[in-house]
Amino acid sequence: MIYQRHRQRGFSLVEVVLAMGLVAFCLLAIAGMMPVTLNTQKTSIQQTTANELLAQILADLRADVRLPPGQASKEQTSGFNLHGNWLNQAQPDTLYFTNDGDQTPAGGVNVTPVPSDAAFRAKITYLFPPTSTTSLADITITWPAQVDPATGVPAGRVETFIAVNR
Repeated sequence: MIYQRHRQRGFSLVEVVLAMGLVAFCLLAIAGMMPVTLNTQKTSIQQTTANELLAQILADLRADVRLPPGQASKEQTSGFNLHGNWLNQAQPDTLYFTNDGDQTPAGGVNVTPVPSDAAFRAKITYLFPPTSTTSLADITITWPAQVDPATGVPAGRVETFIAVNR
């Protein structure tokens, strides 16, 4: 008598259960990393916005040139109204910006209290004494704007130095 063996093709129930368990474990690990990924993305967006604001302030300060007598500054139509502050003020200038990188509707320099829609705080400290050709400024942007770096620890910060009016 000859027995015929039937070869069965396919996966056993044990193999299928193990494969599903492995897939479930991997999906849980990936799902567990989602909050970290979202937080990293949010921080990256804030860092990029802060660097863009820093570049805008640097450009505004570099554009502040010494004008010949009788010529008026065009600063009132653009920029952050920082024209001449480096020469006249021994105190820092503070500007506030929204999440989109626009100056808050309250606008202006050294506005108090902190506007409710402010997300970023830019502090421009002029390093004295200025010379006839060059002044130095320390520009720090922190977020959230409601946290004063002098009294608390902000969530993020970028800082640079610039030679002004050279």
